[in-house]
Amino acid sequence: MRKFYKYLKVGVLSACMAACTQLPGPAQETPAAAHAPVSAMPSASVAHPPRPAAPAAAVLNIDSGLSLIAVTVRRGGLLARLGHDHVVASRHISGTVAPAENRADFQFRLDQLTVDEAELRIAAGLEKQPSADAIEGTRNNMLTKVLDAERYPLVTVHAERGAPGQPLQVAITLHGVTRSMAIPVEIRDAKGMMTVTGSVNLKQSDFGITPFSVMAGALAVQDQMELRFTLVAK
Repeated sequence: MRKFYKYLKVGVLSACMAACTQLPGPAQETPAAAHAPVSAMPSASVAHPPRPAAPAAAVLNIDSGLSLIAVTVRRGGLLARLGHDHVVASRHISGTVAPAENRADFQFRLDQLTVDEAELRIAAGLEKQPSADAIEGTRNNMLTKVLDAERYPLVTVHAERGAPGQPLQVAITLHGVTRSMAIPVEIRDAKGMMTVTGSVNLKQSDFGITPFSVMAGALAVQDQMELRFTLVAK
């Protein structure tokens, strides 16, 4: 009987030791694991198809062949009758129009300006055509003595459109000076082609330009210029 109890004790002791060896104790959480939010637990990745790229906003290019900026400058001074009125024009306008962003940016070179094209003088209501020598002299004086085209070769324009029917807000940089103004325009948009027409009076002195004159101002060019334009973009 004693042997039976002896074997029983040994068996129970062995079973307890085996249980202590096989059963894990309470899990020891690391600080990160103990306080990690549920959302931080990894989840199965889900493949999503790539989103299509948003279409780029349409940008129109100004067509130089259809665009024109023409400026009429008129004679002044006591001896004005001895001089001529002139039309100076640019047919080499480059730039872009972004209709969705209601803005336009364009420019032209002063050394590409023309002087007194016959058809433009007629459109401006000017008298007879000056001689070729007179035109060349006017152009040379304009570029060298007035506009300083070698130092300031470009005229740049930035325009923004507000509400329909409102003037364009325009910033013109000429002769190194920028002036902002509101210019009424007419805008036609048809079949992907936009046409903008308008006119405005500018003063040369507003851009730091001294109007050309000779004989102490007895024969001079008036400060005010009459600018009209047609810009076509497509």
